[in-house]
Parts: sequence; structure tokens; C-alpha cells
Amino acid sequence: MPDAARLPHLRLDGPTDGAPLVLGPSLGTSLAVWEPQLAPLTRTHRVLRWDLPGHGGAPADPALLPHDGTATVADLAALVLRAADAQGWESFAYAGISLGGAVGLHLAAHHPERISALAVVCSAARFGDPAAWREKADLVRAEGTGAMVASRPGTWFAPAFATSGAARALIADLRATERAGYAACCDALAAYDLRGALPAITAPTLVVAGRDDPATPPALAREIADGVPGAGLLEVAGAAHLANVEKPQPVTAALVAHFAPPPVRDDATRHAAGLATRRQVLGGAHVERAISRTTPFTARFQDFITRYAWGEIWTEGTLDRRTRSCVTLTALVAQGHEAELALHVRAALTNGLTREEIGEVLLQTAVYCGVPAANSAFSVAQQVFDDLDTP
Repeated sequence: MPDAARLPHLRLDGPTDGAPLVLGPSLGTSLAVWEPQLAPLTRTHRVLRWDLPGHGGAPADPALLPHDGTATVADLAALVLRAADAQGWESFAYAGISLGGAVGLHLAAHHPERISALAVVCSAARFGDPAAWREKADLVRAEGTGAMVASRPGTWFAPAFATSGAARALIADLRATERAGYAACCDALAAYDLRGALPAITAPTLVVAGRDDPATPPALAREIADGVPGAGLLEVAGAAHLANVEKPQPVTAALVAHFAPPPVRDDATRHAAGLATRRQVLGGAHVERAISRTTPFTARFQDFITRYAWGEIWTEGTLDRRTRSCVTLTALVAQGHEAELALHVRAALTNGLTREEIGEVLLQTAVYCGVPAANSAFSVAQQVFDDLDTP
């Protein structure tokens, strides 16, 4: 196992048998920057989040990243590989924001056998003039990361979001970042230029851009998407540099779909995957009750819905689970299946829909399924909410 002193500070979440997924942060933030995506991604993945040297829980240790101006993105990529090796992961999916995305691009280009899928969020193949990054490194070495605080809200977030609790928490992470670690990361960005290596990347790649990002504008995302064979591109409206925090829903949906496991084909594997998905969406207690009530007469039906509905339809990655919940709610309203509707209102909350969004779905059904059906549906949903709110 790699020397613990040479490992970044990291955190593991999700099932131990989940598919490996590594999440890399942006400069000036901690692994907490991925909190908006954590719950959906850990449904199917064993997620490893790591801190840049001097950020979050990681010390500004020269053993992690040199402080003498020679730090590189390759050094950071080596930390990720050591962390993956410590978990016994021969290959893993990777998503990174900004500098974390640059680390992912480096890994995919120079260690293609290790990266099974890649997502690059608000990042670039080259981050502007190297001299500007050297100047920034000198400034932070002299004055600390407090010198960066005034400029970050307008870079990281659109003005309306910059005063939110999530934004303030990330600015607090920046204040707490050690100057030596931040400056060394600036040196790494100064030396980084992966433009010529983009065509060598073979991992399935998703590129995400904030349409209002002043740090890595959409043109830089398109440069990556155009350079990596077969890469997809998502531009998120109304989002600046930390698009996954400011607009978590579209970013999360895109990542869940991109990293979705391939569909399973044999009956035994479909049944196992369906049972896992059924528990995740409907809750383990409900599924166990249903299994306990299975009789010889109903056994084939239970097997059928587990394999087909949950093991094939719900596990297919084209639609994310939020969207599938919207479709399911609409169909149940249209058919008047109120008992199933109550079950799937709870499931929709589990899948990330808010109560307001469920209300919008039901309001839409009033137009296309009829007011009486929607009236009953609102009553069912309200009862579910009341039950959940009752201690």
C-alpha cells in the first residue's frame, strides 16, 4: 500500500461494492464542493473525494506538492493514482472541477488504462497566461489566500447566488486554505498545457461549462469537447465557475447519466440490479415487506417487475431518476393508480425532486390528464407530505 504520508486527504462514501468514482476539487475549495452531487452519485458508486494540498483537510506538505515553483498537474495526478492504488482500484471513473478537471484530463491522456470514464466541469486544456498564474502564486505567498477572497464570489458564482449559504461556505474554505498549498497549485496551473494531448484521450468524456463562467468560459470547454474524440458537451445557463454548486440539478443529472453502469443483459444480473435499484428508489423497508408477502402465486410477478421494470428500465442511463419520477407520477395520475402514486411521491423525493417540483408535475397533469385526476393526485401527495412531517 502507498505511504500514507504521500496520500492526499480523502473521504470515501457509498457502497463498498459500488463502481469506483474519484471526484477532484477546484482551486481554493475543499472536497465539500462536491456535496450537491454526493447523494445521487453514491447510489451506484463508491465515491472518493480528495483535497488539494493545503486545502480542506490536506496539509501544505512539499511531499504532496512542491513549494519551489516546480509543481505540476502531473504531481497532483500522481496523488490521485496513489489514492486509487490504496483502494485497490485498477481503473476508476473520474470527475473534476477546474484544476480538478485538469487532473482528470492529464490522467485520461497519460494513464488511459486507469480512467474508465471522465467528466470535466468548468475546466480547460490551458488556463490562460502562465505569467498571470506565477503572479498570483507570488501574491498569495506574500499576503495569504485572503488576497483572493474579494474576487472569488464574482468568479465562482453569478451575482444572485454569491450571497447564498453555499457560496459563503466555499469562501470560508478559501480563507482557510494554506498559502503555500494554494500558491503551489497556481504554479501547477502555470505549467499546464494539455491541448496537444486531447486527441489521445479514449475514455468516454463529458465536458460541462457554465455559460456565465468568466474563469473558464464556454469557448475553453468547446476546445476540450472538440479535441477529445466523441466527447459530449453541456452548457449550463445562469452558472459561473462552480456550476455544479450554483446549478446542481442539470450538472448532477448529466453526471449520473454519464457514469451510469452499462445495462445488464442476463436475467440473474438484471434481477440483482433491479432489486438494488428498487431498494434505492422505494426504500429498503418497503421492498422487504413486499418480498415477505410473496407467495408461490405472486412469485413470478415479483420476479418480472424486479427484472424488467427495475433491472432494465429504471437502471438504463438515458434518463436520470428525477426525470423517470416525473414520467412515473404523470402516468399514475393519468391512470388513477392512487396507491402507487403515494409510493412514487415518496420515491420522487428520494430521487431528488422537491415538493415544489412534484407540485409542478401534478399541475401539468391537470392540463393533460384532467382536473379531477390532478385534484385526487394533490390530495394523495399532501397526505404523503403530512405523514412525513408527523413526528
